[in-house]
Amino acid sequence: MIFSLSVSRLLCLTHLRSLSLSLSLSLSLSLSLSQVVLVTTLQAVKVSPLIEKVSDHKDFKKLLRTRTNVLVLYTKSATSGDPQLKLLSDVAQAVKGQGTIAWVNCGDSEGRKLCKKVKVDPSSKTAGFEILHYKDGTFHTEYNRPATLKSMVAFLKDPTGAPLWEENPEAKDVVHIETEKVSISFRSTASVKITFPFLVFVWCGNCMLNKSNELSNLQLKNQAVLAGMNVHPAEFDGLKQEFNVKGYPTFCYFEKGKFLHHYENYGATAKDIPVSMGTHLRRPDSAVFHLTDESFDTFLEEHPSALVMFYAPWCGHCKKMKPEYDEAAEILNKDANSPGVLAAVDATIHKSVGERFKISGFPTVKYFEKGEEKYTLPHLRTKDKIFEWLQNPQAPPPPEQSWEEKPSSVSHLGAEDFREALKKKKHALVMFYAPWCPHCKNAIPHFITAAELFKDDRKIAYAAVDCTKGQNHELCKQEGVEGYPTFNYYNYGKFSEKYNGERGEAGFTGFMRSLRGRDQEKVGKRKEEL
Repeated sequence: MIFSLSVSRLLCLTHLRSLSLSLSLSLSLSLSLSQVVLVTTLQAVKVSPLIEKVSDHKDFKKLLRTRTNVLVLYTKSATSGDPQLKLLSDVAQAVKGQGTIAWVNCGDSEGRKLCKKVKVDPSSKTAGFEILHYKDGTFHTEYNRPATLKSMVAFLKDPTGAPLWEENPEAKDVVHIETEKVSISFRSTASVKITFPFLVFVWCGNCMLNKSNELSNLQLKNQAVLAGMNVHPAEFDGLKQEFNVKGYPTFCYFEKGKFLHHYENYGATAKDIPVSMGTHLRRPDSAVFHLTDESFDTFLEEHPSALVMFYAPWCGHCKKMKPEYDEAAEILNKDANSPGVLAAVDATIHKSVGERFKISGFPTVKYFEKGEEKYTLPHLRTKDKIFEWLQNPQAPPPPEQSWEEKPSSVSHLGAEDFREALKKKKHALVMFYAPWCPHCKNAIPHFITAAELFKDDRKIAYAAVDCTKGQNHELCKQEGVEGYPTFNYYNYGKFSEKYNGERGEAGFTGFMRSLRGRDQEKVGKRKEEL
């Protein structure tokens, strides 16, 4: 009996221990699986702290009200936008302080309500997500540019600007150089034509033409290379100085790593570039006498009647005039009985001569008689006019009135009155220009018309600054002017933003109307609050 009970107790204890072990293992396994699931879920939805997670409609409206540049990722679930969240985390870091990234999960209960209110349905998209941009508190556009760090950062830094050159499928054969180091190694390996483009590609017609020049690239394959580089950022100031880049586009020709010269066909078309590259873009032998700081005076002593063209390699008007000047020189400089000779000076290199004769625009043509400056001749631009004038040298017709001298509703400001004048205006759009700049000349009539429309509004000013005059050059530099024309918007004298809109009447007037519209909205809100 005792033995029987002992055996029973032993069996019972063994069973209990077995059951305890089984429960322990089961619980441990269950906890481990739960931890794995929890960790996996957390990893799936982990986002950068710089990305704003929004689900409440009020919070969303506040975000748009307090941030002026917001890119929002809408996803149909917590995990459907994982690759985008990873990319946008890097974007958020790159645009910190300049733009905001937000995420709305339309799959959870709160997020679903928000998505319904803003009429966004990422589940209708094949990819399961949608990216929208909001500017100044309202919807701006759907983001449909490449989903790359470079493109997204460029978009958020300039939401209304043109896409990057490399985003254009027609530019697939252009080699895009992004750093000075790459530039140095690249130009040592091939015959290269490098075009240095600006936040210019936004508006420069010639730059845009050369940007999408697929035809040229196809024709030049295995013969030469077309490359592009944006040298606008300050980090490339050394390169700009090295290759004398003063305007855009500037074309530089390299052979075996050596810079040979600038390519000066400013009006190049798709057909011109391969033809020029086929002949190696070598500068043809020119009959024009090219002068330097050292040779200038001696040359004029030896040639009692001389026309001298002061030019800059980047100047469009100089490039346009050059063929006519070359043709005239072919005859005049080789004829023993010529009434005069033609010479040229690159005033960007031979600065001493340029400063001596107060050269402020290009091209400037001057006539010298027996070594003395006699006339400045802005009307001599063609071969025929040069021939005709040299047969009977005489004073030129009176110069055309400058923009500043012509009556208009545009306020012309200088270093001495710039700050004081703008302090009195709530909204001021200022055009920084150079009188010789062709793009400026195109914009001026439209700018004047816009100023005329708002001339009776005391809070508005359309103003202009000639950056080539006296102390204005320093002022323009202080205001961030790196090319012409540059348009800056000021609020009571304080710089607010650069104007990158359309350079026609509609663009200039539309910009100001939107500002006045915002003013009226604010007044209306204040009245409602009262």
